[in-house]
Amino acid sequence: MFKQVAIKYDQHEFEGHMLYGETNKAWIIFAHGSGSSRRSKRNNWVAQELNKLGFGTLLFDLLTPDEDTIYLNRFNIPLLSDRLLAATSWLINSEDYRGERIGYFGASTGAGAALMAAAEADPQWPIYCIVSRGGRPDLAEKEFLNEVNVPTLLIVGSHDDPVIKLNTWAQTQIMNSQLVLVPGAGHLFEEPGTLNEVVRLSADWFVTHLQKVKPKEGEQGEMTL
Repeated sequence: MFKQVAIKYDQHEFEGHMLYGETNKAWIIFAHGSGSSRRSKRNNWVAQELNKLGFGTLLFDLLTPDEDTIYLNRFNIPLLSDRLLAATSWLINSEDYRGERIGYFGASTGAGAALMAAAEADPQWPIYCIVSRGGRPDLAEKEFLNEVNVPTLLIVGSHDDPVIKLNTWAQTQIMNSQLVLVPGAGHLFEEPGTLNEVVRLSADWFVTHLQKVKPKEGEQGEMTL
């Protein structure tokens, strides 16, 4: 099901859309560096592939149209993180949410926002993992990276040398993280087959960390959040 939504927060309204089935393994919330995940062709394609695997997805604007005209706002990680937390709260309290686990998918500076949001989120929220695509996790700053306690996958193109260095440093600051380089890929993963590899890596990460383990016979199952 495709559903257009409007997230109201701090006297602003942020447009977005959800795509989900009758039952969802989990929810993936997207955060994009330009302020608009819902307009990103790459994010939408990744979301559609995750939908095929049974994940619900939420893509929304992190910035208002006026805010997005100011380039520096795209690097205002505290602001982007605050908006991501608002969207997470909105999802958890929406009629479409049924207690599923939640993962973040951050691209570019949106990855820094996802990490900061995970560090600052309500401990009761079911945020279980993060994937960063060509991200700038370093922008979340060391004090927040050190507080991230969910499994984090950092995906970077093998030809994106400056971002490789930044992600390598960030990996040393995030307790449970893994850095993977996609062969032949640049910053935008425009090369043939490279975005497919991003989808494969992301899907494996989300399936591993978001699916609930079925209890063995005679054992008590995990409580629903």
